[in-house]
Amino acid sequence: MTEAAIALGSNLGDRAVFLASALRAIDALPGCRLTRVSSAYRTRPWGKTDQGEFINMCALIDTDLSPTDLLVAVKDVEASMGRTASERWGPREIDIDLLIIPGVEMRTDLLTLPHPRMSERLFVIAPLAEVAPDLLLGAQRMDARAKALKAAARPNDCVVDDETTDLIKAVLESK
Repeated sequence: MTEAAIALGSNLGDRAVFLASALRAIDALPGCRLTRVSSAYRTRPWGKTDQGEFINMCALIDTDLSPTDLLVAVKDVEASMGRTASERWGPREIDIDLLIIPGVEMRTDLLTLPHPRMSERLFVIAPLAEVAPDLLLGAQRMDARAKALKAAARPNDCVVDDETTDLIKAVLESK
């Protein structure tokens, strides 16, 4: 099995339900098993800022799937949950991105690993540092990258939401 890191986000509808449902669906995929799930983070929108606040998380999974097959599988989860095509960085019910598979670098029309913009996004790095602090992106550990991004962030750019975290973890534990 290979470890992979994914990011999940939602800013439409019942965000906690979308995130918990996506995590359960990913854990149920053949050849995939959730191993760690971060807290839920309330985050300001990035890129397109005239929309509602997001809830973002990261998770680590063990998988037998190839990187491309894993990406296709998580995008199928999005589609099964009603994800519709929308404008770039626009509002969404659920968004799932494949971030990094340690030791794998690739660039295809479908997938680039590590995710090309993850290092500049606190809403990705903060939850990823929570579940994999010693994971390296280039020569930098996730916990060090998160600390640097937090120091440059505005207040409330990316804040742990304990209530949403508890709701999501309760759903995951009830399977």
